[in-house]
Amino acid sequence: METRTHLPETLPAIVRRALARPQEAVLVERVAGAWAATSSEQLLRRVSNLACAIRDAGLSTGDRVALIAQNSVDWIVADLATLFAGCVVVPIFPTQALDQVRYILGNSEAKLIFVDTLEAERRLRTMEAPLPRIVVFDGEGSGCLAAFESHGAGIRVRHPELPGAFEATLQPDDLAVLIYTSGTTGQPKGVMLSHDNLGSNAQAACDYGLGGVKRGEPVLSVLPLSHIYEHCMLYSYMIKGVSVYVCHSPDDMLADLRDAQPVVVTAVPRIFERLINGTKSSAKAHGGAQAKLVPWALDTGRDYMLAKVQGPRPGTALSLRYRLAWRLVLRKIRPALGLDKLLFFVSGSAPLHLDTAMTMLACDITILEGYGLTECSPVVTASRLEDHRYGTVGKALPGVQIKIAEDGEILTKGPNVMKGYYKDPGATAEVFEDGWFETGDIGTVDADGYVRITDRKKELFKTSGGKFVAPARVESAIKRSVYVNQVLLVGYGRPHPAALVLPNWDLLRREFHLSAEMATPEIAAREDVQELITKEVRRTTSDLASYEQVRRVVVLPRDLTVERGELSPTLKVRRRVVEDNYAAEIERVYRFDLHEPPRA
Repeated sequence: METRTHLPETLPAIVRRALARPQEAVLVERVAGAWAATSSEQLLRRVSNLACAIRDAGLSTGDRVALIAQNSVDWIVADLATLFAGCVVVPIFPTQALDQVRYILGNSEAKLIFVDTLEAERRLRTMEAPLPRIVVFDGEGSGCLAAFESHGAGIRVRHPELPGAFEATLQPDDLAVLIYTSGTTGQPKGVMLSHDNLGSNAQAACDYGLGGVKRGEPVLSVLPLSHIYEHCMLYSYMIKGVSVYVCHSPDDMLADLRDAQPVVVTAVPRIFERLINGTKSSAKAHGGAQAKLVPWALDTGRDYMLAKVQGPRPGTALSLRYRLAWRLVLRKIRPALGLDKLLFFVSGSAPLHLDTAMTMLACDITILEGYGLTECSPVVTASRLEDHRYGTVGKALPGVQIKIAEDGEILTKGPNVMKGYYKDPGATAEVFEDGWFETGDIGTVDADGYVRITDRKKELFKTSGGKFVAPARVESAIKRSVYVNQVLLVGYGRPHPAALVLPNWDLLRREFHLSAEMATPEIAAREDVQELITKEVRRTTSDLASYEQVRRVVVLPRDLTVERGELSPTLKVRRRVVEDNYAAEIERVYRFDLHEPPRA
């Protein structure tokens, strides 16, 4: 692996160097149903034109530009153009609740907003708050991106020196991205990431984690670019010189995988869980022998790989079952998903259950796990194909330091660690101790430098028996069930934990032959549904410690939503909100077990 001496740079300098190498397809996306490529020359021209337009709109170095849109090439152009103009990108999820959007726009003092659709613009204008100029990607007229960009092109023709002049005002330590963490309560906090924070992290992640990837090879970008994980990966991809296929929506992922045939995809654990559960659900829907054969093969493959990776080595009987499962089912899954050329998936943002990784590995699909936080730009640790260890999140990136505090908390420092929380020195001081950033995560580092994450420090709870329970560990186990979409563990001060389960409605409808029109509260209230979900929860937690096993279950009557505050814009469950919304149900299930008679 090539090692580099860390030399602080601005992001425009890094991007310009990357785009100076001619490339026909830097970015690729679907346009009117067909794939359209953007070359390095086209991208640099569009970015430079838009940078001139941004500055001509009255913005100066350091001014904030909000970006509220679904993934697209236009999103990337607007992001890079903001940086090239010497301004600061404020990425906002298009699903963010309006009250939080209003807060972010006001707190950041954004002077320009990019949105993707006229509907998104109308949504913003329903807020009772003054708004700066809005530029819409789609549409026509003076307010659309094409007109704005064309205006900038005219300026650049007359003053070709301008884009370089804007960049010359920047320093590596200047603020580049102001990204607001969703948090679990209260208002979002603005994380200040400098050019060097992001640039150093993108370069280190590229050098360390993408070593086997060749220039020009395809990768698929699936996660929201508004999330710092995919945002930073975009810069890594540009440094590497790959062709980035932009997936507009998670609904397009399977079709895009088959078309792009990527060598790398960054994802979150829920995507893998959905791929596995979707495969099982499809087999069940097909019926016949397939309904039993596919789940059996996937479970056999998981057990075989668990034994191979963790030991003891698979026995003769298990090895024979795996060979049969491979021949009949498992070998067909990788090509069916469009993963013929895949080197590996990268998983981050949430814990990856080992069962999930082993099930995918049984299909010859490798998942490399990493770890990071928004405040760390975000990558702290990464795994490499040549020396990864399942069950760990890899090793610290070059230039990043890690140590474990006395209470087990992971501390880190390095050029990737944020400048602080915007306009909140108090909150900034709370997360730094002697120059080390306190991650809030509990973990260990072994003698070889591999890191294991066990849980969030603030989410551990103690049962009435004095046992500490790590919710993420138990929730990850429960989500192995094909019948479970989301789950939240509760149990602080209780004898045992209980689970709030959001089921797979479509699968339940097929399982119990229910009509598509039946409302989810009616389904959740059915005794047979509650018995099935409870049985699944007990089965998937049966191999945990006795104090972690779940016997009390609440089947939630409806999907959790961002609008109700139950999910963050990154679709993470906000524990306190959900617990408050279902406080009565939690109390009821602890008074007596709904699925067993009270014991004397």
